[in-house]
Amino acid sequence: MNLSFDSPTPAVSDPQWLSNLAEIAVRIGLGLAPEQELIVTAPVEGLPLIRQITKQAYLSEASLVTTVFTDEQTILTRLRYAPDESFDQAPKWLFGAMADAFRGGAARLALSGDDPTLLVGQDTGKIARANRARAEAMRPAAELFANLSTNWTIVPCATTGWARAVFPGEAPGQALTKLWDAIFSITRADRPDSIAAWQAHIAAQRERARILDGKHYSKLRFRGPDTDLAVGLADGHVWAGGSATTTAGLNCLPNIPNEEIFTAPHRDRVNGFVTSTRPLVVHGTTISDIAMRFSEGKVVEAKARGGAQVLQRLLDTDDGARRLGEVGLLFYNTLLDENAASHVALGQAYSKTIRQGDRMSHQDLTAAGANRSLVHVDLMVGSAEVDVDGMTAAGDYEPVMRSGEWVF
Repeated sequence: MNLSFDSPTPAVSDPQWLSNLAEIAVRIGLGLAPEQELIVTAPVEGLPLIRQITKQAYLSEASLVTTVFTDEQTILTRLRYAPDESFDQAPKWLFGAMADAFRGGAARLALSGDDPTLLVGQDTGKIARANRARAEAMRPAAELFANLSTNWTIVPCATTGWARAVFPGEAPGQALTKLWDAIFSITRADRPDSIAAWQAHIAAQRERARILDGKHYSKLRFRGPDTDLAVGLADGHVWAGGSATTTAGLNCLPNIPNEEIFTAPHRDRVNGFVTSTRPLVVHGTTISDIAMRFSEGKVVEAKARGGAQVLQRLLDTDDGARRLGEVGLLFYNTLLDENAASHVALGQAYSKTIRQGDRMSHQDLTAAGANRSLVHVDLMVGSAEVDVDGMTAAGDYEPVMRSGEWVF
């Protein structure tokens, strides 16, 4: 029996790139400390990458690596055959144990590779109830991540369903190879020295965040086709970019790839209308052509050409789901989303985007304008046709982004 951790998946063009991605995940994404425990969640198709991540974690002197796998087909089986009352349940025992581990200092790594078409035609009511139950059960752990109480990261992983959606005209094996190659490119895993490439990139992001902090904008304005949105920024907001520092002093990069500079909007100071520039995938359902109108921070009107019911159920999760928790400027057009330039996020805000937010109570964060919710969902609103301006202390607007590129 061959138990080699070095056995690559046949879909990978270069086995070294898979190993590089695992090293990036552990060293750059997590900043894993010696003797730190690691908890991983991943789709079953992520096993080859998980084996490499496990190897890299132990090379970094992890004390224990535990992986919890998910399977898309069992999700479909539940929707088709489980009793109705089960959709208001979630494994609180599992998420509670994870939260305890994170409080004790464990790191968290998630592989992401959802099939955006998985739940097409399924009961949207059941999906929404199951997602809400899961979010409620995950809340104690999610708040630890939002407050950077522990180091965590999310890393993309190619899966058959995702590859089929991205490359619909290709044979399954070829589509999977192309998706892996795209992932290796945007994560810098195909570079001769991928770690050095990430270190240089993180330094550049920090400099961009420093420049934006120095601007002291009170508001950002997005203008483009069917978009005129004024996003007031939270009191004491700070721009985040590059790696983040946990309360224990560890540096991590919560998302790989990571090309954005982001901050906290004020939950009550968002007005105007906005149209998405890319589809939104939520738990296996694609929502397309989203249009929203905000008044005093809250979504008061929302529609979508595809997945409208799912969008409405998402917005009805709680009051915070109709408000913004993040606004981000994206400085790199990724291969997976070539039109992305900026985004807003519905739901939970991150405390690190408020000055000394990691020391604030929920009440103090809310008073500063930070939003709180069970959800955090990014909505792409940027393109080469969307301009972004910042309001200065003098009350004038100045250009921040033009044609999807940073002006400064």
